[in-house]
Amino acid sequence: MARRPGTRFDRQVRFAPLGERGQALLESRRVLLVGCGALGGILAQSLTRAGVGHLRLVDRDIVEETNLPRQVLYDAEHARTSALKVEAARETLARIGGPTELEPRAVHLDADNIDDLAEGCDLILDGTDNLSTRYLINDYCIEERVPWIFGAVVAGGGLVLPVLPGRGPCLRCVFDSPPPAGSLPTCDTAGVILPAVGLVASMQAGLALRLLARDEEDSADEAGPPLEPALFELDAWDGALRRLALSQRADCACCVQGKFPYLHEPLARRATILCGRNAVQVRGNGQSPDLDGVCAGLEGLARDVRRSGPLLRFSVEDYTLTVFPDGRALIEGTDDIDRALALYDRFVGS
Repeated sequence: MARRPGTRFDRQVRFAPLGERGQALLESRRVLLVGCGALGGILAQSLTRAGVGHLRLVDRDIVEETNLPRQVLYDAEHARTSALKVEAARETLARIGGPTELEPRAVHLDADNIDDLAEGCDLILDGTDNLSTRYLINDYCIEERVPWIFGAVVAGGGLVLPVLPGRGPCLRCVFDSPPPAGSLPTCDTAGVILPAVGLVASMQAGLALRLLARDEEDSADEAGPPLEPALFELDAWDGALRRLALSQRADCACCVQGKFPYLHEPLARRATILCGRNAVQVRGNGQSPDLDGVCAGLEGLARDVRRSGPLLRFSVEDYTLTVFPDGRALIEGTDDIDRALALYDRFVGS
């Protein structure tokens, strides 16, 4: 049945490659968005405004004042109260209205929970801030044959790579393994500007809509030609765009040889350095801590101790620790994993 002129998605369905059928498909799709920061915020807005049926929002972090210049879902009040990003994101996105069902999950995606978080999803979008999570997503998507879209931004530009299992290269075809820590520029060392974030996220979102609005069995005549995988290099400062055609690497350990170490081997370390944050995330031991007991034990040892909803936040020496209900903690003020683990074990418990 044709939509009445003037309905919510009227201008969108007038775009011939999408049309009524593509819009109906969008409204039936489920998407996992990993990371609700700079890239993730624009991705979430784009998909919500486009009318994607279900958006599962996954982020482990809280809103801080330094997020506000580039993370479009948050405001000063979110930062003042150290709100969970997924809850603040849901609050902002809900005001848009429309058919999108929003599902916030305040967890760190890892090898133990990725099956649960990705269940039923047609696409995974990368809004993350660390390489280890991206390699985990790549392993999972190749094994389960779920498409995903890699995105990374720093300084004035970034990269986008749609990964379509069985139809082109995976992340490890292009970058076989994560580079050594400190070998690449980060948002901390090189900075980042919002136009670069917007450029990369918008490219990711456009490719996402194209994938979601098409059935695998669609012929080229019905829905246009299938997306051809390529690596896109974008620069908002120089106004440059490069499209690098790629093919599957014949010796790729992941998509050719079927080896998935980031998914099945114990590479998910207890702690992870967070890109551009001078911070470390410690996973804990999987048990929920007694935050009241932790809080009581900090008397005389820590300063600025405060409970903010389900979170405990305090400072010791030159570090700030935020403890989450699932036992995770962010240790800000260091990128030394051993130091972060020592602080966690001392003040939260091993």
